[in-house]
Amino acid sequence: MSRLVQYDRRLLSKFPSLVGIDEAGRGCLAGPVMAAAVWLDGTFFLHKLRRNLAEEINDSKKLSAEDREEIYQLIQGWAERGLLRWASATADVLEIDAYNILGATRLAMHRCLQALADAHAGPCPFAAAASGSDVPLFSLEDRAWPRVLVDGKPLKPFAWQHQAVVGGDGKSLAVAMASVVAKVRRDRLMAELERKFPGYGFAENKGYGTAQHVAALKEKGPCEQHRPLFLRGILREEGVAEETHPELPLA
Repeated sequence: MSRLVQYDRRLLSKFPSLVGIDEAGRGCLAGPVMAAAVWLDGTFFLHKLRRNLAEEINDSKKLSAEDREEIYQLIQGWAERGLLRWASATADVLEIDAYNILGATRLAMHRCLQALADAHAGPCPFAAAASGSDVPLFSLEDRAWPRVLVDGKPLKPFAWQHQAVVGGDGKSLAVAMASVVAKVRRDRLMAELERKFPGYGFAENKGYGTAQHVAALKEKGPCEQHRPLFLRGILREEGVAEETHPELPLA
């Protein structure tokens, strides 16, 4: 049994369900940041075949593009059969510019959790508090609530109580699944942006600062999908005042 499966099964002996959250595209020069959340419970592991297939899931960075696509299709199939739930959401370039990349990442993650809450049939633990309340949407210590695992450091401020797991996409199956969903969906989105904004190689570089991408930037200048704050050093812009970034109320 893989350590990712073991990690989640240990937690599911204490909590009714888990939600793993991760992001993709945080360090890119262009395109939105994508977050994904995967919600599963102990029934997911009851079938031996599912346990065996889950053994192949890992941090998306350690998988080939082909393997990520296969796992993404597997996760979709499980969701269609009601064996887990997932949601993805983005924060766009304007939001990254307004709130900085950390704030925008929190916003995308918040949108994932809200989407899971909105789609849930029946009483939903995510809906424990009214929107906009200062009270966290559920208690981290209450064993009746799902355990939310976020890859990385704690999100502050963030309305949803969560457990931060550094390197979580290599420790938790739910977080690893979220990392695959976020990566695949963002890669597909960047391929679409390549058709709208040709010449930057978005389909190949996914918005990251490869040598080819930087050369295209210097030749063509940025497009509307580039992140202004990430380009200052590359384009050596001068006379640009430092900007302040308001914190988000919910994310």
